[in-house]
Amino acid sequence: MCIFCKIAKGEISSNKVLENDNFIAFHDLYPKAPIHILIIPKEHVECFQEVSGEIMANMTSFIQEVAKITGVDKSGYRLVTNNGDDGGQEVHHLHFHLLGGGKLAWDHFHEDSHKSL
Repeated sequence: MCIFCKIAKGEISSNKVLENDNFIAFHDLYPKAPIHILIIPKEHVECFQEVSGEIMANMTSFIQEVAKITGVDKSGYRLVTNNGDDGGQEVHHLHFHLLGGGKLAWDHFHEDSHKSL
């Protein structure tokens, strides 16, 4: 069982922001922004490529509510999911990073990509 499944089942504690029957949002242990929330479905889904439209449709309003609760819904935020090993996915359970709380830089490009620009 993956670490996010254990968090979803309450076997590992987390600093929760919001939870319902299908999703949970909690603070990232290693934040990359003043506000850095992880949002996951409680059902194990490996990655974005495997998620159903139904889960995503329901997850949308949940993510929007997390943005309101954290106060970034008006100022702006970044929503990121990494998909697969080459996409930087470290935990193979679908999750979104909601980042905000200040002006965010965009510096996540692989250095080889600059050579082709």
